[in-house]
Amino acid sequence: MRTDGQANRDRILSVAEEVFGSGGPAASTEEVARRAGVGIATVFRHFPTKAALLEAVLTRRFDRLHAEARGAEFHDFFRHLVADAATKIAIGDAFADAGGDLGGTAAQASLRLRQAVGELLDRAQRAGTVRSEVELPEVYALLIATSRAHLDAGVRDRVLAIVFAGLAPSGP
Repeated sequence: MRTDGQANRDRILSVAEEVFGSGGPAASTEEVARRAGVGIATVFRHFPTKAALLEAVLTRRFDRLHAEARGAEFHDFFRHLVADAATKIAIGDAFADAGGDLGGTAAQASLRLRQAVGELLDRAQRAGTVRSEVELPEVYALLIATSRAHLDAGVRDRVLAIVFAGLAPSGP
């Protein structure tokens, strides 16, 4: 791909993340094109369908979170995922509404992110900051529950404090 083509593609993806992250299924590819400063034909040249665009947005987002997880601490990253969830949920809803394939590249990127969270969990358990009997399915259930609760920041922080207290090892 030519440099200008790659720059257009990157800009389209960045703008689409913003547009669909705030607008969900109601957002449009026309709005993405307008904000990216390209024609709608350019958007569809790079992404032949709305679902393809949204899958690329989700894949890039999951890959970025996966990269961020590498140097993160479990509790900090958990907080980050919860705080970031509303945008991801809106994009995911738009993807589903557009008929997106739940087994494609976004699903694979989501799996890599889940594995990275598992690695953070393992490190936290070895460091003694998370109970040893806690497993990734429970952590993901807690992530999903707190992410979908639509809490204001103060309540979210108190809920996370309760979740982290429950994950903490008991006793000396």
